[in-house]
Amino acid sequence: MHPASPRTDRAWVATRKGLFELRLQGASWTITRVNFLGDPVTMVLPPDHRGRMLAALNLGHFGVKLHASDDAGVSWREVAAPAFPKQPPEATGVAWKLVLVWSLESTGDGHDTVWAGTIPGGLFKSIDFGASWQLVDALWQRPERADWFGGGYPEPGIHSICPHPQQPQELLVGVSCGGAWVTRDGGADWQLQAAGMRAGYMPPEHVENPNTQDPHRIVRCAARPEVLWCQHHGGIWRSGDNAASWQAVSAPLSSFGFAVAVHPQDADTAWFVPAVKDEKRVPVDAALVVNRTRDGGRSFETLRWGLPQSHAYDLVYRHGLDVAADGRSLLMGSTTGGLWATRDAGDSWQTVSLNLPPIFAVRFG
Repeated sequence: MHPASPRTDRAWVATRKGLFELRLQGASWTITRVNFLGDPVTMVLPPDHRGRMLAALNLGHFGVKLHASDDAGVSWREVAAPAFPKQPPEATGVAWKLVLVWSLESTGDGHDTVWAGTIPGGLFKSIDFGASWQLVDALWQRPERADWFGGGYPEPGIHSICPHPQQPQELLVGVSCGGAWVTRDGGADWQLQAAGMRAGYMPPEHVENPNTQDPHRIVRCAARPEVLWCQHHGGIWRSGDNAASWQAVSAPLSSFGFAVAVHPQDADTAWFVPAVKDEKRVPVDAALVVNRTRDGGRSFETLRWGLPQSHAYDLVYRHGLDVAADGRSLLMGSTTGGLWATRDAGDSWQTVSLNLPPIFAVRFG
């Protein structure tokens, strides 16, 4: 076994009934703390270098709530959740009302800037680590937003936020369904950059329309930020030119799925969880597997060791797969409460639990 490092020995699992903290003890992951027990936690932002973290809750009738911790999850306090401005009478389409906080990301540069992606399709920015939020109006007011539509949820939403590690003003967001959008000036101006993606579920005249694409998840390689991977409703795409263009990749069993993770140092290594498309959304042949490429998508290995290979009906959501900074440790959580871990890049998997609530997101510390 590889020795644990501070970046790989701690993780958080956001579920429909609480936030579970895990620690690597010896060779096994152990649940060490549960917060918000019984409440749906839709997303968690792991602690920064000062121990500050955020958790988003969806309490149904009581609305969306946001909680902050200053001690890496030991204690929590409620803070202001993102809020849309009052909807003007002439504004048509979706209601300007927060339904879900779907994504949370920091700039990772030691500053206080945090981004939140929401349903319905709003991007919010905080410059005080979640104490207050401002809607990124330049993206919200884009005329193309009128043609966005829901993918899984009735309303469109922003599920992927990819800061550029070398350009603090640059950010890419993924929208279901609305393509991939990029800003290079901190959110003042935006460009739609989904050229090459194909939406086979649309009428023929809209198949290549960048604004109708449904990227299920987009991730960026930290060491080579010009490389991005996308698990799309219609397949897998890779960009090697910072989202200026996207190229299709074919994977074994199925190119359909929701989750994708990319090695933080090796842009050619990425992991996917294939599933039967659309009407079933279960693992192919009821066997849970992970597809891994190590050559930029030219070839794949299908990884099975330690994963259930019969009567497995686990679906892995968009944020249910994460890779740690070492590029070897991964966690994968499913809609049926299964949680698996690997420390050898997926060659073998260990069952952490089969009894958790449905898992929305896993994040390493």
